[in-house]
Amino acid sequence: MFLFISGAEIFIIFVIIVMLFGADKIPEIARGLGKGMQQLKQATNEVKKEITDSGVNTDFTKDIQNEVKKIKNKIQDNIEEATGLNDEIDLTKNIKKEVDKVTNIKSKVQDNFEDLTGPIKRNL
Repeated sequence: MFLFISGAEIFIIFVIIVMLFGADKIPEIARGLGKGMQQLKQATNEVKKEITDSGVNTDFTKDIQNEVKKIKNKIQDNIEEATGLNDEIDLTKNIKKEVDKVTNIKSKVQDNFEDLTGPIKRNL
């Protein structure tokens, strides 16, 4: 699919082009389009070459790179500090899990005790 045009639509466009220009002119038109695309590609390559050869102020780019490295190091330091806090958070999560286990065991024991006592309900 080219530019959201299906095969049938491309065929219809091709038939219209043949009817407008004739079968003899189509190779000439294709050659002209090819040369135009080649010139456009050469022009863009020249612009790219001029930009890279112009030597953009390297001091400016080095300053930017140094600032980025500084920020990166600060972020890494903050992450390392945060991982120390993560250990404490993990510890509290583990304590909460253990407390949940104990409360589950307590409720199971109460259910089993009620089953043992029969119809008489006693408060613990």
